[in-house]
Amino acid sequence: MKIGLYGGTFDPIHFGHLITATYVKEIRRLDKIIFMPCYISPLRQQELRSSSVDRYNMVKASISETPYFSVSDLEINRAEISYTIDTIKELKKTYNEIELIIGYDNLLVFDKWKDPDEIFKLVDVVVLNRKVEIESIRNIYFSKAIFINTPLIEISASQIRNRVANNLNIDFLVPQIVKEYIYKNKLYN
Repeated sequence: MKIGLYGGTFDPIHFGHLITATYVKEIRRLDKIIFMPCYISPLRQQELRSSSVDRYNMVKASISETPYFSVSDLEINRAEISYTIDTIKELKKTYNEIELIIGYDNLLVFDKWKDPDEIFKLVDVVVLNRKVEIESIRNIYFSKAIFINTPLIEISASQIRNRVANNLNIDFLVPQIVKEYIYKNKLYN
């Protein structure tokens, strides 16, 4: 089985995540994609606005009817800073072929990740399309990554959180079930 590992804060998960994950699955001919909400991202420790349980529940609800998507609570259950290399090593016990799905922004700072060279030895790193390439900040990992053309979806989790905080509509940004979860649990107010 060939899987895609799509990690992130997902605070909240939105249509941009879901659309690009679908394209990656098709383009890379993956059997499934595992969404991996982190407990705490080492590079975004100050950004989380909702609990790991809330973020996990939103991902789970948003993908519940898509058979080729699943969600894992592996990093959440560790209850510590989430390092991708540790997650990959754990998943390698079950899956031989893993493709790590990251955004272009993540590749720009990949040299700051824990054991980046080891990650490239264990998995293929698939980078999502970005509107603008930033030539001046390239690192050694650009030559090792696999770039794929996915739609450019201009939705960000921070934009959604700000809209909720300012009582603005988030229809068409997140699945209805995620919108209901956000309001029911009074997230981002």
